[in-house]
Amino acid sequence: MLKGIKVVDFSRYLPGPFAGQRLADMGAEVVKIESPGCGDPARSMGGDGALLFQATNRNKKSVTLNLKEPEGRQAAFKLACKADVLIESFRPGVAAALGISYAELKRNNPGLIYCALTGFGQSGPLSRLGSHDLNYLALSGVLAQLKDDSGRPVQPSFQFADMIGGIAAVEGILAALVQRSLTAKGSYLDYAMTDTLVGMMSVHALIYGVSGTGQGVAELSGSTVSYRIYETAEGRYVSLGALEKKFWDNFCRAVGREEWMSEHSSAADAGNPAFVGVTALFKSKTLAEWTKFSSEVDCCMAPVLETGEMTHSPYVEARGLAAETRNKDGVPLRQILTAAGGLRLQGTGGETVQAPALGQHTQEILTDWLGTAPVQLEDWREKGVI
Repeated sequence: MLKGIKVVDFSRYLPGPFAGQRLADMGAEVVKIESPGCGDPARSMGGDGALLFQATNRNKKSVTLNLKEPEGRQAAFKLACKADVLIESFRPGVAAALGISYAELKRNNPGLIYCALTGFGQSGPLSRLGSHDLNYLALSGVLAQLKDDSGRPVQPSFQFADMIGGIAAVEGILAALVQRSLTAKGSYLDYAMTDTLVGMMSVHALIYGVSGTGQGVAELSGSTVSYRIYETAEGRYVSLGALEKKFWDNFCRAVGREEWMSEHSSAADAGNPAFVGVTALFKSKTLAEWTKFSSEVDCCMAPVLETGEMTHSPYVEARGLAAETRNKDGVPLRQILTAAGGLRLQGTGGETVQAPALGQHTQEILTDWLGTAPVQLEDWREKGVI
């Protein structure tokens, strides 16, 4: 869908690279700009094999440029002038200092879609402060929705803000591409991950304003017997989401407890005999038994899968959401695909494409995009520009 679209990506770590990967998976040519020597710090994260980098830079091309050198900054500027989209995650003011601000680029490339993806945006009281995923979750109010029974916020092992921020950035980029197709005008996109999370709290905020309750829709909070996470016989968990009464009735009939049908909206507390009975019922069977049950009875039930179980689950297999690959050393990797817009992994022939080696495409891109002569490239290598 995005074949022919050129993207220059200056971002690092997780949010920007995830956004770039989604564009690459949709067919765009994504050129990742990295520092010579070490490259994106994500190359050293996620255990042996730089797994964080492998997971978020598939289908891209790597170009090394030393942006501390005038020649490196000039080459970056020229590449951006050839691009349809630019993604950067610098702190406010850094892009301008490097000579690749939107104001400078749009004079030479008026159709450029420039996406600045940061934690707190380009303006505001926090815009120049360092920050990470956990901070965005905390400030947005989302972390307060993830509490244990004592009321303590639970530290997630999933980077919600980074990943959702990357998806939101792609949404904006795609909308800007549509606008450009109609007006021939480029766009400047100031995307803050905290803004995105705050926007997702709209329901919670509205309910709080009326009722003073800050935990969102009561029916979805786990406070009722029919919409809750239950423990199984071996200490695993299963989700029951029988929000509509017809699904609750299906569940009650299937377990032979039709007397519970009238308890659909009853409270999930120890003083409710129905809740005590449902809790005991779930603990009487294993996760495997409830998983089989959930596939046979239409009652909005699903097992709580661990990562390894998810990657090989019947659902993932049937939907084609994973692919068996190998890294450069031949070590097997199972990659989860973005499935952006219902698409699957886009390679030159539909095959899985690995994340690039550092600087793997430097000569190719600088030659093809800028017409840089071999002698110039060799001179830049000697100077540490590339």
